[in-house]
Amino acid sequence: MTTEVLEAVETPPGPFKEEPAPTPKVLVKSYGCQMNVYDATRMADLLGREGYAETQSEEDADLVILNTCHIREKAAEKIYSELGKLAIAKRELNARGRDMKIVVAGCVAQAEGEEVLKRQRAVDLVVGPQSYHRLPELLRRAESGARVADTDFAVEDKFRALPAPSRAQIRARGVSAFVTVQEGCDKFCSFCVVPYTRGAESSRPVAEIVAETRRLVDAGVCEVTLIGQNVNAYRGPDAQGRETTLAQILELLARIEGLTRLRYTTSHPVDMGQALIDAHAAIPKLMPYVHLPVQSGSDRILKAMNRRHDAQAYLSIAESLRKARPDVALSSDFIVGFPGETDADFEATMALVRAVGFASSFSFKYSARPGTPAADRPDQIEEHVKSERLAALQALLDEQRRAFNDATVGRKVDVLFEKPGRHEGQIAGKSPYMQAVHAEGSIEHIGREVSVEIVAAGSNSLSARLMSEEAKA
Repeated sequence: MTTEVLEAVETPPGPFKEEPAPTPKVLVKSYGCQMNVYDATRMADLLGREGYAETQSEEDADLVILNTCHIREKAAEKIYSELGKLAIAKRELNARGRDMKIVVAGCVAQAEGEEVLKRQRAVDLVVGPQSYHRLPELLRRAESGARVADTDFAVEDKFRALPAPSRAQIRARGVSAFVTVQEGCDKFCSFCVVPYTRGAESSRPVAEIVAETRRLVDAGVCEVTLIGQNVNAYRGPDAQGRETTLAQILELLARIEGLTRLRYTTSHPVDMGQALIDAHAAIPKLMPYVHLPVQSGSDRILKAMNRRHDAQAYLSIAESLRKARPDVALSSDFIVGFPGETDADFEATMALVRAVGFASSFSFKYSARPGTPAADRPDQIEEHVKSERLAALQALLDEQRRAFNDATVGRKVDVLFEKPGRHEGQIAGKSPYMQAVHAEGSIEHIGREVSVEIVAAGSNSLSARLMSEEAKA
């Protein structure tokens, strides 16, 4: 082995070249509802125009945004726990000469903006869900050393102020996308903070929704879910200023070539009119899956919750949906242990669940949210009672979910494949009923609806066999 020694050659100095500044990176962590997921992508789009690149690592991030949920106490406390960890990471990075900025966005920011700044000194900025389109301006203020809180409800139209995502950004996020059509809530359920954090119900104009959906489809998206706090309360204006319903906007979007699937969430029973029910029979692209929260099966508790419907009204809606679309599947939300809930009230909820039969559902113990009417009631339910009732309800709901999944074995369904599976040669996607499905197949099927036969039902997903190597575009 020989070692060659090279003589250093001195080169004459050239003109000084300044090193380009490194690209700043942003990590957006989203909690809670689909609206927050949508908002997180729009924040990333907005900051992309400001020169930020997305990252999934806190270690690489120059800016960390926690897009928060305030619907339950545990959700809010989880944010403060996360902020504690970020504060440590921020100190360590600062010691190495890196300046990390921390932003709290979303509903916790809206409800507890000043409290967030007081409880965690590492936070540079809090911004509510109606103000995040002003992020670049707010961040410039934070760069000067100010700690900023912007939780006003914006006068200007947030959606018009946000830039459209690029084709590359859309493609990177996959073949399914959310489109916000409605925000806010006027229902004022006695347990809920949404009217206080998201504001009054407002609907986007039809033209904006159609244009956004076309951009998504042109970039390769084939499944769009329309979202809103009360999505079926949508009443957006058309080009002539006429009020448009959710059923009408679904019909318009279904005409877009290349869009193969439509969904909507989350609905309120009070706004579930016959026109929307009929849309499930009339629009083949509208998936046979409806998430319709009921919260309780007790008329007494529903009245105390200010839900504005009773159990029979909910059962009638379920019956009408199944008449319009016999293969429709339902999911719902439930709260157990609402103040004043008796054993008889809880049994009424169990009876409603047995009567409807749900494909899947979300269930929670009642969580008192400061500022809501229910939080001040003196008849709060003891924690152990809530836990017992939740366990019983979840056991029944899980039994129904497993029965629904088992019933799909042997059926032929169309699956939208979205990504490679966990194992080589496997692809994964969703059934029309939001079930996770995996099958052996080529990655060329990703982004397409493929006819499959369900061959097995696991605890959390279905196994399928492709019916043909020819996939429907």
